[in-house]
Amino acid sequence: MNPDLNRLHPYPFEQLAALKAGITPALNAKPIALSIGEPQHAPPAVALRAMTASLAGLSRYPLTRGELPLRQAIAAWLTQRFHLQNHPIDPEREVLPVAGTREALFSFAQAVIAKPERAESPRPIVLMPNPFYQIYEGAAFLAGAEPYYYPTTSDTNFLPDFNAIPADIWARAQLIYVCSPGNPSGAVIDRERVKTLFALADQHNVIIAADECYSEIYFDEAAPPAGFLQMANELGRSDWRNLIVFHSLSKRSNLPGLRAGFVAGDAAILGKYLKYRTYQGCALSLPVQMTSIAAWNDEAHVRDNRDQYRAKFNAYLWADVRGVRGGDERQFTRDLYAEQNLTVLPGRYLSRPFEGIDPGAGYVRMALVAELADCIEAAQRIRAFLTG
Repeated sequence: MNPDLNRLHPYPFEQLAALKAGITPALNAKPIALSIGEPQHAPPAVALRAMTASLAGLSRYPLTRGELPLRQAIAAWLTQRFHLQNHPIDPEREVLPVAGTREALFSFAQAVIAKPERAESPRPIVLMPNPFYQIYEGAAFLAGAEPYYYPTTSDTNFLPDFNAIPADIWARAQLIYVCSPGNPSGAVIDRERVKTLFALADQHNVIIAADECYSEIYFDEAAPPAGFLQMANELGRSDWRNLIVFHSLSKRSNLPGLRAGFVAGDAAILGKYLKYRTYQGCALSLPVQMTSIAAWNDEAHVRDNRDQYRAKFNAYLWADVRGVRGGDERQFTRDLYAEQNLTVLPGRYLSRPFEGIDPGAGYVRMALVAELADCIEAAQRIRAFLTG
């Protein structure tokens, strides 16, 4: 067996199940889970119709690079959404469909990390935010790399300070994961920080993997968060060098079970990644591709989705509970479940200690993906818990 499998940490929800084990909630009410960010809104009708109409496509082997109409739909959406009209995305060279961002964020590291030529050489480094989506860490471990957890804490409004990463770490780095809007905080990386990141990545030849799967959930219709391709274009980097963005239909279109998304950016990197994916065997079936085309071509259901999230404040709440129940978010989670039959996720299950500080400690993640009535009831139960 691959020895790096032993380096993997338990997944957050395994840890949560162990934390809750043996507890019988006292509240005589239905359970409400705010722990997992699985969208509960209805899938868009336009996508369901496209799926039904394309089932005959199951009789064909799909292309790893996807059908041209899918790549064209993705390129058109990217160009429109991120104001790339002066440098439109090329559907032939700058887009690849993937089976959701989770699959791609993992496999991308396997494709791009160069292993040391000598066994005694230090492992390459993969930079990732802390707290983080645990796939980044697992991808680094199984690519034979060493994770470096750069903090995104309240001290910097949950945004990364790329200049604070030591020069010797940058020198060994090959890949950096960034997430904007961030999971779990929702913080959006600003243009000045992105400009700094581009400069450091250029200096050290580091590939940027920009996880943007939450980009379509925001408050102000007139001010959507800027994407990395958009900011690269504004800075004159329309060759997208060393930049790959990751998008999915899971959150945008309430289609987590479709397992459909894309990567886009640097054509040279994507050409090699396509070769890797051809051997990996992860092509999207024709019905999934046709459903994806319908979803990427329709914005009405996405606006409706945002309206529903606005009614619940946002997709995620990264709540500071350091002043409650002794300040340990794990005890907070256990007590909340025991007394109110309400499940949240302890912050340290999404983070790692860094320089003696765990940036997830004292926080809980609440995923407001349930129906509005359940989210309102959850808020009422939390209030009762805090004041009881």
